[in-house]
Amino acid sequence: MVTAGTYADLANGRVGAEAARALLAGSLPGASCPVFAVDVSVWVRSDAECSPGRGYYYHPSRHSAGQPIVAGWAYSWLVGLELTTNSWTAPVDARRLVPGENPSTVAARQIRGLLRRRPGLGRQTPLFVFDGGYDSVRLALELTAVPAQILVRVRSDRSFYANPPAQHSCRTTAPPRREIRLPRPHPTWPAPDTVHKCTDEQYGAVTVQMWHRLHAKTQQHDGHGSRGPRPIVRGTLVRLTVDRLPGRSRAPKTLWLWWTGPPGHTPDPDLLWRAYTRRFDVEHTFRFARQTLNWTLPRPRTPEQADRWTWLIIAAYTQLRLARTLVADHRLPWEKPLPPARLTPGRVRRRFRHVQAAVGTPANPPQPCGRSAGRPQGTRRGPAPRHPAVKTAARPATHRPQG
Repeated sequence: MVTAGTYADLANGRVGAEAARALLAGSLPGASCPVFAVDVSVWVRSDAECSPGRGYYYHPSRHSAGQPIVAGWAYSWLVGLELTTNSWTAPVDARRLVPGENPSTVAARQIRGLLRRRPGLGRQTPLFVFDGGYDSVRLALELTAVPAQILVRVRSDRSFYANPPAQHSCRTTAPPRREIRLPRPHPTWPAPDTVHKCTDEQYGAVTVQMWHRLHAKTQQHDGHGSRGPRPIVRGTLVRLTVDRLPGRSRAPKTLWLWWTGPPGHTPDPDLLWRAYTRRFDVEHTFRFARQTLNWTLPRPRTPEQADRWTWLIIAAYTQLRLARTLVADHRLPWEKPLPPARLTPGRVRRRFRHVQAAVGTPANPPQPCGRSAGRPQGTRRGPAPRHPAVKTAARPATHRPQG
């Protein structure tokens, strides 16, 4: 329930974002290889004409003028993943995208900030997983000197290039590059450098094929439009096929992933496919934040107020995650019992009041108050200024030298 006092606190309060990021980074669970996911979620504010800082973003279910786009505030979430079968994540950062900002650049900024706050993660070479909406080459260029692994899903119509053959008959022309055009393997493709096969309870037979030292053509780079050489970032192309999907009757599709990491680091095929399948846990976090914690329920006027509410939601979710080992299962009559290690966020929330009663709260008890006097008589407020949503170009304008 959102009251008038909530809006007053959001308007006049403040949240130490850097202190919150440091506190959340310190609460991460220990792991041999930390795995993180970055994704963008949109706070829809299509009718908020008086709210500044809105942009147009893609939305899977809502449409505007026949297009799957909405006006609102987009937030880039950086969450820690667990490689076990559950729906828990560990949010450590959330940044609002300013209209016109590149999500890949913002994600790289979040990764550098996390490694700066947790230097120990750099020694373990953490893995960061991205969906298909991110530019793999730009991420690699932004994180060149950062000790981190990057795993990005790529479209099935991309083309990758390998080094030319060692022997080339014609000496007057450059040797041709070997092209690997997705999605189906071709007899002219080179043999995969690594093949990993295993069996999983949920996905059945899993096959991972890897081709090392491949690169793709890129358009989004700093020298675009200058007719200069394009940057070449080599990585590993990963082809993932599974026998079945959990809870689905349709046939699974082939996934194509692209990996890059620090020099001298070899990708682990078993870790890569398990990390990407756990990336979908961030979708459960978004749904729980919206439907249960009411992340997008308030209607704040300014984006700064939305930032404060977002941090409160992340703090509430983190408290539930830390308290999941302190509560017992409280299921509804039609629900199946779960062991303590597999309690969902919804069930932990039902029992959280018992933890709060034992631990206490630093907040003061609510004080009763009378009826508000309201706005002083005779005061007038003009209409609030209108702020149209910012529409960014699909491709930034480039400067071409004359002559």
